Amino acid sequence: MRNVLNTLRVLEEVATRQPIGVGELARALDMPKSSVQRALLTLHTAGWIRPASGEVRRWVMTTKALAVGGRASGGDLGLRDAATPIMEDLRQRTEETIHLTVPEDDKVVLIERLETSNPLRISMALGHALPLHASANGKAVLANSGPDVLKRLLADELPRYTDNTITDPNQMLAELTRIRECGFAVNHGEWRTDVGSVAAAVLEGPEKPIASLSVNIPMSRLTKESEEFFGLAVREAARKLGARLGYETAEHP
Repeated sequence: MRNVLNTLRVLEEVATRQPIGVGELARALDMPKSSVQRALLTLHTAGWIRPASGEVRRWVMTTKALAVGGRASGGDLGLRDAATPIMEDLRQRTEETIHLTVPEDDKVVLIERLETSNPLRISMALGHALPLHASANGKAVLANSGPDVLKRLLADELPRYTDNTITDPNQMLAELTRIRECGFAVNHGEWRTDVGSVAAAVLEGPEKPIASLSVNIPMSRLTKESEEFFGLAVREAARKLGARLGYETAEHP
């Protein structure tokens, strides 16, 4: 049983941090390298992961997880169908990559994306999981979650991914208040130093986020002016998606 649980832990960590090597996984999971290596071999043999390109052996997810997830989550497929035309409008308006994520446990998972035509872009595999506190999609969801979720996640210092990650619970509470006031969240390289994004939550009702939409860009294109423009655009797109799904949410001024 322990070997099975370790293998699942390795799979989840690869999904969160891909591409990632054995040493990084062992440190992140506090597991012996030999145990991580056995888990990786099992996952590779079963078709869940594959080696990434490059001289150093690093691992990424295959499409198997997405295929299995799609069969398990019919609701997500309906959400994607409803979101696609709204995402396309948002892509045309912003000329940037658009992501649709859904909350799952203490993460958000990418279930659909529309890519920009710009040569410099953010690329992320479907099925990739992002931390709630260190991504725009996650913070948008977290800001609109109930007090029980906030109390659990902010009980202690938060994991750090970059120098920009907000790890102090009080600072995060202040950030979530700002997000609720303006209606959108911004990621200033808090998960990866080169990745910026602006996101808004899709709400089923008060304190019931069911998804989030985001505009995703290299940090070089994230300015104060573009933040405001993307924020207003993604906030409106999230409201439209909620209405299309039959949920009515209050508009921001």
